Amino acid sequence: MHFTSETRLDDGVLERHFTLDGIPGLLWTPPEASASTPVPLILLGHPPLGLRAMHPRLVSRARRAAADGFASATIELPGSGDRPARPALNQAREDLRRAMRAGEPVGDDLVDALVLPLVDAAVPEWRSALDALLSLPEIDGPVGFSGGLISVAVRLAVTDPRITAAVLFAGSLVPRVIFEEARQVTVPLHVLLQWDDEGNDREASLALFDAFACPEKSLHAHMGGHSGVPAHAGDAAAGFFVRHLRAG
Repeated sequence: MHFTSETRLDDGVLERHFTLDGIPGLLWTPPEASASTPVPLILLGHPPLGLRAMHPRLVSRARRAAADGFASATIELPGSGDRPARPALNQAREDLRRAMRAGEPVGDDLVDALVLPLVDAAVPEWRSALDALLSLPEIDGPVGFSGGLISVAVRLAVTDPRITAAVLFAGSLVPRVIFEEARQVTVPLHVLLQWDDEGNDREASLALFDAFACPEKSLHAHMGGHSGVPAHAGDAAAGFFVRHLRAG
C-alpha cells in the first residue's frame, strides 16, 4: 500500500489516497486513531461509477463512520474510474439498458454476464486491500462492510471471515450462484430496501433477503424510488455498526 496524498478535513478526519498493486483507494481515519488506540474498520462499497464521481457521497459516509469511532476505506472497482476498461462488462451494461428500455425480461445469462465477472475480479482485490489495511497500526478489527453491489458483499461475507457485520442495499440483479452463496452468509445483516425502486424487482429482493442464513438479519423498507433513501436510514445503519463493531 502506497499513500499518495493526505488531507485533514475540517472535523479532524484524515483522508488518504493510496494505491495497492495499481488499484486506487481511499482511507479515512478518525482523529483518535493511533497505534495505541487502533479503531475498527468499515469497508465502503459503491456502484461502478468511479471513485471521483462517488467521492462526495463516500466522504459523507466516512465522516459519519469516523464520528462513531471507525476508520473506513474503499477501492476502485474493476473497469471503473481510471482503471482499464472491461469491454465485455460495458457490453453487458448496454444490453441491460436496452432490455430495460424495451420492457423486456432480464434473463439469467445477462445477469451472469453483468455481475459475475465483476464479483470474481473485485472480491480478491477487496481481500488484498483488507490485508493491507489491517496491517496499519491505527486500524484493528472487527470489520464491517457497507453498501455497494450486493453480490460483491455476499461473496466477500462468504469468503472472508474477517467481515463480522454488513449493511447491504437490496438488489435483484443477482446471479443464481450468488443467491446460493447467500445461504451461507451468517454474519449480522442490516438490509435497506426501497419499496418502489425502479431498477429492482421487489419480490426478487425479498427472496434474496429470505435466503440469508443469518441468525440476526433485519430488513428496513422505505417508500420511494432508488434515490429516495431517507436521511434517518443512515442513522439506523450507523447504530447497527456501533452495536456490532464496538461490542464489549
